[in-house]
Amino acid sequence: MTDPVTDPVTPPADGAQSPGTAPLPTLTVLGAPEVLRRVEGRREECVDAVRAAYLAHDAGRTANPHSAFLRFPDRPSARIISLPAYLGGETETAGIKWIASFPENTGHGLARASAVLLLNDIETGYPYACIESSIISATRTAASAVLGAETLIGSRTAGRIGIVGSGLIAGHVTRFLTDLDWKAGGYRVFDVRRENAERFADRLSEQTPEGTDVRAVDTVEEAFVDCDLVILTTIAGEPHLHDPRLLAHNPVVLHLSLRDLAPELVLASQNFTDDIDHAVRERTSLHLTEQQVGNRDFIHGTLADLLQGRVARDPARPAVFSPFGLGVLDLAVGRWAYDGAVADGAGITVSDFFQNAAR
Repeated sequence: MTDPVTDPVTPPADGAQSPGTAPLPTLTVLGAPEVLRRVEGRREECVDAVRAAYLAHDAGRTANPHSAFLRFPDRPSARIISLPAYLGGETETAGIKWIASFPENTGHGLARASAVLLLNDIETGYPYACIESSIISATRTAASAVLGAETLIGSRTAGRIGIVGSGLIAGHVTRFLTDLDWKAGGYRVFDVRRENAERFADRLSEQTPEGTDVRAVDTVEEAFVDCDLVILTTIAGEPHLHDPRLLAHNPVVLHLSLRDLAPELVLASQNFTDDIDHAVRERTSLHLTEQQVGNRDFIHGTLADLLQGRVARDPARPAVFSPFGLGVLDLAVGRWAYDGAVADGAGITVSDFFQNAAR
């Protein structure tokens, strides 16, 4: 007599399945070109997917454990982060993003960040998709940013936009701004490497309407002065912006890199995030501010609170949106990209990846 738990079951010959069994799991791989083709020209849909994920999270229809940070004793600037999550709703999705940040890569001609996203079948738990996710990650970050900016400003209009840090995320945010027809009178781009800011400004000039005033600037202050929207996308590990005069004109600040602002600037502002428990940790500016004052009263709400009308921006104060980046956003954009790409016939399906799936 066989033990149904421990004894192996020989699968039917020739790949046949036993009556009543589920189809054998397959794994579909989507690379960066397929993901990028899906995103291009559909950025409004990305924002819609991110908005829906935020509202689902607010309604308690998600599971979003804290991210786990893998750090290296001999490489203090490097880390790999895991973001597991579950997103409920019409297209239930579970999965995990595994994203590495190795800043020294840029000195060797490689991108700082690399990532994969695994999506798991809700019924069986088997992974069914492996998706290149540096684009997914940057896309959901940019979609979240422009959604936050529009919600705080009340329109898709900015007199001037300042950009601090001219890397991959900044590029994705500006593509969203231009594709979503934001009206901006000008841009000021600052990077610690002037040549990077100049290259970014040149590319941005090609994307924006003719006559848009796009300039690389020499100081970070110039990316704040007279800019009613400021986008921070640096790789800073500690606060480097301390002067309250940077915020004296009450701009909206998208604090996407999370660690640029010193506590005195945070305390001078209205502060919003995506999830307070997630954002006030790992030595973010919000976390350092909590450690300094001993409470979280300086955080005024979440983006979902703003979307639902439970809180509102005070235009007489600077408004800072510091999204930690929820795994449910990666699931929302990743599942959207997967569904569309597969419908278009993209991807490579490995039918025998789980060779011993049949029991």
